[in-house]
Amino acid sequence: MNPVYLSAPVSALMKGLYEEDTTIANIKKHGDFGLGTFNDLNGEMVMLDGRAYQLETDGLAHSVDDAAQMPFACVTFFHPTTVEDIEQDLDDAGFRNLLERLIPSKNMFYAIRIDGCFSYLKVWSIHKQENYRPIAEVRPTPFDFQDIEGTLVGFYTPRFIGSLSMPGHHLHFLSADRRHGGHLFQCRLKKARIAIQFVPELKLNLPMTLDYLTTDL
Repeated sequence: MNPVYLSAPVSALMKGLYEEDTTIANIKKHGDFGLGTFNDLNGEMVMLDGRAYQLETDGLAHSVDDAAQMPFACVTFFHPTTVEDIEQDLDDAGFRNLLERLIPSKNMFYAIRIDGCFSYLKVWSIHKQENYRPIAEVRPTPFDFQDIEGTLVGFYTPRFIGSLSMPGHHLHFLSADRRHGGHLFQCRLKKARIAIQFVPELKLNLPMTLDYLTTDL
């Protein structure tokens, strides 16, 4: 089984530590699938099929090189344990309920890949921020997509370790043409293939930067 790799505990990000020296090149040693954010919260990150993309506040996505740095990433090498084909219209509540039903235990990590057609998506991203600004003061920029195909990439994290990664379902969207995306907020699903990987192991990196070492978490 491939572990989930966390480049830092998410609680450091919540404290306003937006600059670390972890690079995409380093992240790729630990996974080909996942999500995160870039230094200074400069857009959302999604990694799909081994390539990393920056999802910006205008809804556009573009690939990034291996030198890009990030304060938080959650990745794994994706090999699904189960695959389900869904052929029904689902509103956001129905979609969330389906995801809950597809995981056998809330005490396990799961990597989730959803390739689908969506009648509606509301996603968001974040403008570049000042380091140390409390994340509670950060306001994301939302935007909508209609009748779009693409992939949701993400994880389910058990709530009892919410200080390490975002608890519950955390999903980022990337369009099929790899040109648009964002952090999922709401969706209406037409049809999808949902692949889930059970992940019984977690690998956590603790940054060696001065900010991290001197912050009370």
